[in-house]
Amino acid sequence: MSNMMRVLERQERGDEEIRRRRAKKDREVCEEEEEMVVAVCMLNESRQHHRRRGPNVDRHRQPRGKNLLEDYFILNSLCHVSYFRDRYIMQPHLFQKIMHDICNYDTYFVQKYDAVRVLGLLLEQKLTTALRMLAYGASAEQVDEIARMGKSTILECLVRFCDAVENLYKREFLHNLTNRDL
Repeated sequence: MSNMMRVLERQERGDEEIRRRRAKKDREVCEEEEEMVVAVCMLNESRQHHRRRGPNVDRHRQPRGKNLLEDYFILNSLCHVSYFRDRYIMQPHLFQKIMHDICNYDTYFVQKYDAVRVLGLLLEQKLTTALRMLAYGASAEQVDEIARMGKSTILECLVRFCDAVENLYKREFLHNLTNRDL
Protein backbone atom coordinates (compact mmCIF):
# COMPACT_ATOMS: atom_id res chain seq x y z
CA MET A 1 0.00 0.00 0.00
CA SER A 2 2.83 2.36 0.74
CA ASN A 3 4.09 1.91 -2.83
CA MET A 4 0.67 2.87 -4.10
CA MET A 5 0.66 5.98 -1.90
CA ARG A 6 4.09 6.99 -3.15
CA VAL A 7 2.98 6.55 -6.77
CA LEU A 8 -0.14 8.65 -6.11
CA GLU A 9 1.91 11.35 -4.36
CA ARG A 10 4.40 11.42 -7.24
CA GLN A 11 1.54 11.63 -9.72
CA GLU A 12 -0.05 14.41 -7.69
CA ARG A 13 3.28 16.30 -7.53
CA GLY A 14 3.69 15.84 -11.29
CA ASP A 15 0.17 17.14 -11.90
CA GLU A 16 0.87 20.10 -9.60
CA GLU A 17 4.14 20.81 -11.46
CA ILE A 18 2.28 20.69 -14.79
CA ARG A 19 -0.37 23.10 -13.43
CA ARG A 20 2.35 25.48 -12.18
CA ARG A 21 4.15 25.41 -15.56
CA ARG A 22 0.87 26.02 -17.40
CA ALA A 23 0.00 28.90 -15.08
CA LYS A 24 3.49 30.38 -15.55
CA LYS A 25 3.20 29.99 -19.34
CA ASP A 26 -0.28 31.57 -19.31
CA ARG A 27 1.06 34.54 -17.29
CA GLU A 28 3.94 34.96 -19.75
CA VAL A 29 1.53 34.82 -22.70
CA CYS A 30 -0.74 37.40 -21.03
CA GLU A 31 2.23 39.67 -20.35
CA GLU A 32 3.38 39.36 -23.97
CA GLU A 33 -0.15 40.13 -25.20
CA GLU A 34 -0.32 43.17 -22.93
CA GLU A 35 3.05 44.36 -24.22
CA MET A 36 1.83 43.86 -27.80
CA VAL A 37 -1.35 45.82 -27.12
CA VAL A 38 0.65 48.65 -25.57
CA ALA A 39 3.07 48.65 -28.51
CA VAL A 40 0.22 48.69 -31.05
CA CYS A 41 -1.51 51.51 -29.18
CA MET A 42 1.69 53.53 -29.10
CA LEU A 43 2.26 52.89 -32.80
CA ASN A 44 -1.29 53.94 -33.68
CA GLU A 45 -0.95 57.04 -31.55
CA SER A 46 2.31 58.00 -33.23
CA ARG A 47 0.81 57.37 -36.68
CA GLN A 48 -2.22 59.47 -35.87
CA HIS A 49 0.07 62.23 -34.71
CA HIS A 50 1.87 62.19 -38.07
CA ARG A 51 -1.35 61.94 -40.06
CA ARG A 52 -2.90 65.02 -38.57
CA ARG A 53 -3.64 67.47 -41.29
CA GLY A 54 -4.64 71.03 -41.19
CA PRO A 55 -7.94 72.11 -42.65
CA ASN A 56 -8.29 71.95 -46.41
CA VAL A 57 -7.22 75.13 -48.11
CA ASP A 58 -9.42 76.53 -50.84
CA ARG A 59 -6.87 77.04 -53.59
CA HIS A 60 -9.35 78.53 -56.09
CA ARG A 61 -8.20 75.96 -58.62
CA GLN A 62 -11.22 76.26 -60.94
CA PRO A 63 -10.59 79.97 -61.71
CA ARG A 64 -6.87 79.25 -62.18
CA GLY A 65 -7.70 76.39 -64.53
CA LYS A 66 -10.01 78.68 -66.48
CA ASN A 67 -7.26 81.32 -66.68
CA LEU A 68 -4.79 78.71 -67.89
CA LEU A 69 -7.18 77.64 -70.65
CA GLU A 70 -7.81 81.24 -71.68
CA ASP A 71 -4.09 82.04 -71.68
CA TYR A 72 -2.84 79.09 -73.75
CA PHE A 73 -5.32 76.42 -74.79
CA ILE A 74 -8.45 77.85 -76.40
CA LEU A 75 -8.71 78.82 -80.04
CA ASN A 76 -8.31 82.58 -79.55
CA SER A 77 -6.02 82.43 -76.53
CA LEU A 78 -4.50 85.51 -74.95
CA CYS A 79 -0.93 84.35 -75.52
CA HIS A 80 0.58 83.90 -78.95
CA VAL A 81 1.93 80.53 -80.11
CA SER A 82 5.51 81.74 -79.71
CA TYR A 83 4.78 82.57 -76.06
CA PHE A 84 3.35 79.06 -75.60
CA ARG A 85 6.50 77.63 -77.17
CA ASP A 86 8.68 79.67 -74.80
CA ARG A 87 6.69 78.59 -71.74
CA TYR A 88 6.27 74.90 -72.55
CA ILE A 89 9.37 74.39 -74.69
CA MET A 90 7.26 72.70 -77.38
CA GLN A 91 4.72 73.48 -80.07
CA PRO A 92 1.03 73.52 -79.07
CA HIS A 93 0.18 70.63 -81.41
CA LEU A 94 2.84 68.47 -79.73
CA PHE A 95 1.40 69.33 -76.32
CA GLN A 96 -2.06 68.37 -77.59
CA LYS A 97 -0.76 65.04 -78.90
CA ILE A 98 0.99 64.22 -75.63
CA MET A 99 -2.10 65.29 -73.69
CA HIS A 100 -4.34 63.06 -75.79
CA ASP A 101 -2.01 60.05 -75.51
CA ILE A 102 -1.54 60.39 -71.76
CA CYS A 103 -5.25 60.92 -71.16
CA ASN A 104 -5.97 57.67 -73.01
CA TYR A 105 -3.17 55.87 -71.14
CA ASP A 106 -3.97 56.93 -67.55
CA THR A 107 -7.44 57.96 -66.40
CA TYR A 108 -5.87 59.86 -63.49
CA PHE A 109 -5.40 62.78 -65.84
CA VAL A 110 -9.08 62.91 -66.86
CA GLN A 111 -11.03 65.63 -65.06
CA LYS A 112 -13.62 64.07 -62.76
CA TYR A 113 -15.65 64.81 -59.67
CA ASP A 114 -14.17 64.12 -56.24
CA ALA A 115 -15.87 62.58 -53.18
CA VAL A 116 -17.80 65.75 -52.33
CA ARG A 117 -18.96 66.22 -55.95
CA VAL A 118 -16.56 69.08 -56.70
CA LEU A 119 -15.07 69.10 -60.19
CA GLY A 120 -11.38 68.20 -60.02
CA LEU A 121 -8.34 69.61 -61.72
CA LEU A 122 -8.13 70.08 -65.46
CA LEU A 123 -5.92 67.83 -67.54
CA GLU A 124 -4.03 70.91 -68.68
CA GLN A 125 -3.31 71.90 -65.07
CA LYS A 126 -1.91 68.46 -64.25
CA LEU A 127 0.26 68.29 -67.34
CA THR A 128 1.45 71.87 -66.93
CA THR A 129 2.74 71.15 -63.45
CA ALA A 130 4.64 68.06 -64.58
CA LEU A 131 6.12 69.80 -67.61
CA ARG A 132 7.16 72.89 -65.66
CA MET A 133 8.90 70.77 -63.04
CA LEU A 134 10.76 68.83 -65.73
CA ALA A 135 11.51 71.75 -68.05
CA TYR A 136 12.60 74.32 -65.47
CA GLY A 137 13.59 72.16 -62.52
CA ALA A 138 10.90 73.89 -60.48
CA SER A 139 9.94 72.67 -57.03
CA ALA A 140 6.42 71.66 -56.05
CA GLU A 141 5.99 74.92 -54.12
CA GLN A 142 6.89 76.99 -57.17
CA VAL A 143 4.47 75.10 -59.38
CA ASP A 144 1.75 75.34 -56.71
CA GLU A 145 1.66 79.10 -57.18
CA ILE A 146 0.90 78.63 -60.88
CA ALA A 147 -1.50 75.70 -60.87
CA ARG A 148 -3.10 75.98 -57.40
CA MET A 149 -2.50 72.35 -56.53
CA GLY A 150 -1.31 70.68 -53.35
CA LYS A 151 2.25 69.38 -53.08
CA SER A 152 1.22 65.73 -52.93
CA THR A 153 -1.00 66.14 -56.00
CA ILE A 154 1.79 67.86 -57.91
CA LEU A 155 4.25 65.08 -57.09
CA GLU A 156 1.72 62.40 -58.03
CA CYS A 157 1.12 64.15 -61.36
CA LEU A 158 4.85 64.21 -62.01
CA VAL A 159 5.32 60.52 -61.22
CA ARG A 160 2.31 59.45 -63.29
CA PHE A 161 3.34 61.71 -66.18
CA CYS A 162 6.87 60.27 -66.25
CA ASP A 163 5.50 56.74 -66.05
CA ALA A 164 3.07 57.41 -68.91
CA VAL A 165 5.71 59.02 -71.13
CA GLU A 166 8.13 56.17 -70.51
CA ASN A 167 5.54 53.51 -71.32
CA LEU A 168 4.03 55.32 -74.31
CA TYR A 169 7.14 56.58 -76.06
CA LYS A 170 9.91 54.23 -74.93
CA ARG A 171 10.17 52.27 -78.16
CA GLU A 172 9.99 55.27 -80.43
CA PHE A 173 12.12 57.84 -78.63
CA LEU A 174 13.88 56.33 -75.63
CA HIS A 175 16.30 53.97 -77.33
CA ASN A 176 20.05 53.83 -77.78
CA LEU A 177 21.32 56.06 -80.55
CA THR A 178 22.29 54.40 -83.80
CA ASN A 179 24.92 55.61 -86.27
CA ARG A 180 22.12 57.01 -88.39
CA ASP A 181 20.78 59.02 -85.44
CA LEU A 182 24.24 60.43 -84.76
